[in-house]
Amino acid sequence: MRRIYLDHAATTPVDKAVLADMLPYFSDIAGNANSLHSFGREGAYAVDTARRQIAADLGVKPTEIYFTSGGTEADNWAVKGIAALDKNRGGHLITSKIEHHAVLCAFEQLEKQGYAVTYLDVDGEGLVSPEALEREIRPDTFLVSVMLANNEIGTIQPIRELCEIAHRRKLIFHTDAVQAIGSIPVNITALGVDMLSFSAHKFYGPKGIGVLYIKSGIRPDKLIAGGHQERSRRGGTTNVPSVVGLAAALRLALENLDENAEAIRALRDSFVKRVEDTIPHVVYNGSRDKRLPGNASFSFAFIEGESLLLNLDLNGIACSSGSACSSASLEPSHVLLATGLPIELAHGSIRFSFGKSNTSDDVAYTVEKLTEAVKKLREMSPLFAVIEHKGEGEYV
Repeated sequence: MRRIYLDHAATTPVDKAVLADMLPYFSDIAGNANSLHSFGREGAYAVDTARRQIAADLGVKPTEIYFTSGGTEADNWAVKGIAALDKNRGGHLITSKIEHHAVLCAFEQLEKQGYAVTYLDVDGEGLVSPEALEREIRPDTFLVSVMLANNEIGTIQPIRELCEIAHRRKLIFHTDAVQAIGSIPVNITALGVDMLSFSAHKFYGPKGIGVLYIKSGIRPDKLIAGGHQERSRRGGTTNVPSVVGLAAALRLALENLDENAEAIRALRDSFVKRVEDTIPHVVYNGSRDKRLPGNASFSFAFIEGESLLLNLDLNGIACSSGSACSSASLEPSHVLLATGLPIELAHGSIRFSFGKSNTSDDVAYTVEKLTEAVKKLREMSPLFAVIEHKGEGEYV
């Protein structure tokens, strides 16, 4: 059976060149990077080299790069680490309604501890309004966290403008850039953010390794204590092979960023056009222009997204119902509901995310099987039968 992977927003395969760079550090150069002997110094040198390379590639200082176990830890460290510094132990924080659960759940935990949290609304494309942020800032607000690009609908936020508003009021600004780094140009200095999270497995690097960029002068409290790693700010034995892999994957991603983005965007646009031309009663979620190049999120009326996902899987096509982190849940996407999409349409959502290995043949095959699956599932829908019988035209 043909197999097509269209879930790159969930994770990407490790590039073979990246794996080759990592392999020696699993066995041949296996010392603990925090040991003083020569074996340890070899590991420490590899980590230091990787840190310097990542910093150079992103235009920041090596001392501003902190390695974590991934984007989730980086997000939690940023949010909880700054909250722990609040002298009032109950001040005000701001985020958006469409954040990744790594951020939302961290804020929910802080609410239970007595902090006040405002969740900003978004418009129909999933965009946060700078004016809305300005209105919600209070005298006791100390942190704003808004993601750079959404993992479900691909919407890219006006982070520079949001950050400028926060800084005018002396607030700390964090952005979750997990979906953005390696996919679109990201100039951390130009954005002006105080903290930024990203993860290697979104740009053909290994899973289980990420980065929290912390601007010099910002000192969030520890999230993980128990060692002097990461300049005594994050305990735990350094994952040397994955650090090396992250640096190698980032370098490859940035070297080929424009070329890959152009090719992926062309495939995505071709796919979107074919779907909209072929399948009726469908909504394209998110912004058409302020959007990640590989993201295509659709809601199909009269069917459940999980049923459609399983039908596509039977045809060898991998995609996601919303975000992979919550795809086991039967709850409708919080992101789509926040954009104002009706709950019945939110239940029929599917996210396709293209990568550098996909082809135009993949697009043609996927549209063919998607059309067949939608037709089959709608034939089982009593509501669809009523709409078709009445000839009411477009339902959405």
